[in-house]
Amino acid sequence: MSQNKHGKSLQDISLSVLDLAPIVEGGNASQALKNTLDLAQNAEKLGYTRFWLAEHHNMPGIASSATSVVIGHVAAGTATIRVGSGGIMLPNHAPLVIAEHFGTLESLFPGRIDLGLGRAPGTDQLTAQALRRDRRSDGQDFPEQLAELRSYFDPSLRSGEMGVRAVPGEGLDIPIWLLGSSGFSAQLAAQLGLPFAFASHFSPNYTLQALELYRNQFRPSSVLSEPYAMVGANVIAADTDMEAQRLATSLQQQFLNLIRNKPGKLQPPVDSMEGIWSDYEKAALQQQLGSSIIGGPETVKHGLQRFLAETQADEIMITAHVYDHQARVKSYEIISEVASLNK
Repeated sequence: MSQNKHGKSLQDISLSVLDLAPIVEGGNASQALKNTLDLAQNAEKLGYTRFWLAEHHNMPGIASSATSVVIGHVAAGTATIRVGSGGIMLPNHAPLVIAEHFGTLESLFPGRIDLGLGRAPGTDQLTAQALRRDRRSDGQDFPEQLAELRSYFDPSLRSGEMGVRAVPGEGLDIPIWLLGSSGFSAQLAAQLGLPFAFASHFSPNYTLQALELYRNQFRPSSVLSEPYAMVGANVIAADTDMEAQRLATSLQQQFLNLIRNKPGKLQPPVDSMEGIWSDYEKAALQQQLGSSIIGGPETVKHGLQRFLAETQADEIMITAHVYDHQARVKSYEIISEVASLNK
């Protein structure tokens, strides 16, 4: 068993899955959602701890916009794996609605639902306006929204009589996670004693700073006695380094389209990105995707161990933007083997 310098090995932590129900070029949302359920069923067999879905809007390549609905679909088709949001973008919603949605999910699937919350819109400003209607909800009041949401589950957190109850929702123990790509949510999670998940898969340069903030400022709570940090990572595994690098060009093309403000469906892999991106775009992508782990089994194993040594994470949540569904499933199979999830 290989261990990092602090003694924590891959076998000591949990691995989980983050999925966006990718719509591939030539495919549609119906097939994407079928693939998501199939991936979740495989992840459950392979020993992954959680399967989370992310809220994005106005994205032609992402089918998980109605995140609560997709969580119900996945939870109904699995038996033991925890299913949740990574995350629900709270400023897009009335806290009462989210309390009712997740109260319903927890009532249907007791002990299996996680509620991960973010404060970004998960989309462009025009779409955010269409979602929110009220332009005052720009994420700055996220702490107040979070307090309101938590009080629907636990009325003892209220400072006064609210007069509104979440049914289902009230009295249910649904784990709330704060998600972030900067220090804001890290500090808030620390102050409230909540688990924290950092989006290292697209914001690697702030990972260690945010984790340090979270751990240094953490205050024990009724939820957690000590910090619990999860980090996201792009991990694409294949039989060989060369094949994994080829599969990863779909991820690179997807982020390149975002840089160009032309989001689209997930494109097939290519043999080389040269001639597709400019030198500037290549540098920008390498910075944004800098923590990605791509390769054959040994490369992925060493990459995950190095990432764990750097972050000292309690859990790693893996996302894999792979065009071919079977190759995506195989990638998670290889990762589970190198991490000995079922041993």
